[in-house]
Amino acid sequence: MSTLQETKITILNSAVFENWVNASPRVDVFATITKDAAQAFLLQGIPTTKHEEWKYTNVTRLAQTAFQVSKSNATLTTSGVTNEKVTADAILIVIENGIINKAASNIDALPQGIQIGSIHDLKDNTAIQKHFLQHADYKSEPFVALNTATFLDAVCILADANVEFNTPIHLMIVNTSNEANVYIPVRVFVAAEKNASIHVVETFSSKGNNTTAFVNAVSEVVVADNAKVNYVKLQGESENTTHINYHRVAMARDSYQHLTTLSLGGGLIRNNLNIRLGDINGTAYLNGLTLARNTQLVDHHTVVDHAMPHCYSNELYKNLIDDKAQGVFNGKIFVRKDAQKTNAFQSNKNLLLSNDATMNAKPQLEIFADDVKCSHGATTGQLDDEALFYLRARGIGEEAARALLNHAFAADVLEGIAHEGIKKNMLDFVNHKLN
Repeated sequence: MSTLQETKITILNSAVFENWVNASPRVDVFATITKDAAQAFLLQGIPTTKHEEWKYTNVTRLAQTAFQVSKSNATLTTSGVTNEKVTADAILIVIENGIINKAASNIDALPQGIQIGSIHDLKDNTAIQKHFLQHADYKSEPFVALNTATFLDAVCILADANVEFNTPIHLMIVNTSNEANVYIPVRVFVAAEKNASIHVVETFSSKGNNTTAFVNAVSEVVVADNAKVNYVKLQGESENTTHINYHRVAMARDSYQHLTTLSLGGGLIRNNLNIRLGDINGTAYLNGLTLARNTQLVDHHTVVDHAMPHCYSNELYKNLIDDKAQGVFNGKIFVRKDAQKTNAFQSNKNLLLSNDATMNAKPQLEIFADDVKCSHGATTGQLDDEALFYLRARGIGEEAARALLNHAFAADVLEGIAHEGIKKNMLDFVNHKLN
């Protein structure tokens, strides 16, 4: 067991962190990488608003707060989480305070061709040996470096070649800690081999005393030739939570991935979503919905990297910002020199529901090929007065009319979710928040 788990240390104190660099690694086979990542984090530090990529999202207080590593005591039971599954038949993996809670999960009777478990149990798997810790870039992303250096456990989802698995795989990621200023690293690895197809859902929630928490989550997804991965993230933590999320997808020939991110809770959320279309005929969809209230800040930074020809990508991100909340969208599409016949589209639409709400949008295209179809754009405004008047003139109260318009604005983000059971669950959750 790691020194980090045995002792409560100040994870963001450089002196203490430096002393930890030479401590026992959590997974021996990855010791070189985790130590290298620790050094990378010390060199990079916490970004400030002087960094262009963090211009509107101030996380410097993370460096000023004495965050402690969670003790990771398991408290959840199967009976306590069953009703929160995305579908009744979902495969449930409970990640409590960064550690897999096997007693609360139901991963003992998996079908042939599907493996789900801890990195400690699956570290000798060929796909893990080849890809784990290889795609999320800790040398240029400080929070990836911090996660790579400090994760205590990692949940691994492996789909063998030609396995089409339609049952949702639900990662229930829960903070149950009652410790003040707790730091929780979460690590996920997903590999879909050739011709495989899977549905994965990550849900984040808080069940403790809602003390101040810092959740640092990294997911690496590898999609092999002609494989399909449908992925949904639901972020619904307490307003005392800072949530930094990095999601990296590596796509092969003829592969498909669909990622939907729903940011419906938390105090500060930063999503870094990075998709690389690394071979021909790849298809990538990225959808996102933010419902921000009070003083929340939700920041989506997306990168779609078209490295090879004949690929398609489509992004749709929508934000509903109320009270004094803030939204940020920074979307980049790269079309490399060899990526001819690329089709890449990006759209960001925002509704400000109060006079104090703010939105900063920066859609970007960098195109180095000459035979492409690409577009990008962003709009920010308020509810349509004419549409509101139309509904009220037909006997609908103002509050209900606003809720209907907000729902109509948000609904198409969820339409791309392929699994009907997951889609219904997410629609119910969004409707609850909107109402």
